Amino acid sequence: MKKFIEEFKSFALRGNVIDMSVGVIIGGAFTSIVTAVTDNLFTPYSIS
Repeated sequence: MKKFIEEFKSFALRGNVIDMSVGVIIGGAFTSIVTAVTDNLFTPYSIS
């Protein structure tokens, strides 16, 4: 477990955490855009 913590600390200090968080934010925004386009353009009327 100690080796895992040391490796994670070196990973976090290299700046990869910032890159990963930016990727998650962009991915979330892209997901909401695709969902909105699909709901409003491709299937504008629900059958329920």
